[in-house]
Amino acid sequence: MLLIEVLAGALTLGGIYALIALGLTLQYGVARIMNLAHGEVMMAASFAAWALFQAGVMNPLVAFVLALPVGFALQWLLYRGLLAPLVRRAASPAALEVDSILATFGLLFVVEGLMLVAFGGGYHSYSYLAKGVDLGGTSVAANRLLAACAAAALCVAVYGVLAGTRWGTAMRAMAGAPRFAPLVGIHPQAMSAIAFALGGALAVGAGVLVSMFLPFSASMGVVFTMKALVIVILGGVGHVMGCLAAALLLALVETLVARFIDPGLTLAATFGIFLLVLLWRPQGLFGRRVAR
Repeated sequence: MLLIEVLAGALTLGGIYALIALGLTLQYGVARIMNLAHGEVMMAASFAAWALFQAGVMNPLVAFVLALPVGFALQWLLYRGLLAPLVRRAASPAALEVDSILATFGLLFVVEGLMLVAFGGGYHSYSYLAKGVDLGGTSVAANRLLAACAAAALCVAVYGVLAGTRWGTAMRAMAGAPRFAPLVGIHPQAMSAIAFALGGALAVGAGVLVSMFLPFSASMGVVFTMKALVIVILGGVGHVMGCLAAALLLALVETLVARFIDPGLTLAATFGIFLLVLLWRPQGLFGRRVAR
């Protein structure tokens, strides 16, 4: 059925978008770092998964499991080595935001340049579980279903940690009132490093999943970063559930436009929704209106 085909495509894309947007929400909402290299980190993970699979070292599922702790560690080191000095010298949150944008903008070109040197500018892909699975009379690629399930499981796990643990409560407190976090025993810089690293780990995981069913290239990172930014603003900055809902909404719209109108108009539809929401609810679909 056409409905099942559309829903399967929307859920797969929605899971990937939710991972990258949730990662950016943690990095910006908690650590106050606007990471413009978020998509390039994701693409680097896609190339790593592709290289490991082509070399016969491991399949993407194993790579996905291993990528999460490796991505966390690398992003934690990046924060401590590059971004923590910016945090310490920033005179205000606004100054930190500007500094982080400039630093990660430069990092974007470094990571993209390394990928271009190593893998070239063409598209890469590999065949893994590409056979169809029958769902209500509609054939859906097994790799897409697997990617959707893995993304959903990871999103649920992260949401459960943020909503139901003391560590998650501390992170939400940092997002809501960072100035008062030390008063309740929270170390702001340590918590920011963890949030940034967790956000990077989610982007790395999304990159491995994307490599399973979509062709990718070194220059695609900026597209995913822009979509993550759109989702974060649509859902309301710092609102985790809003981020997840906005990711699914955006994926559904893109799938419908690609299926019934033209695949080339998906980005136009994305930013059309973005502009409408900015005009109608500038605080986002789930954000709270600030009292004046």
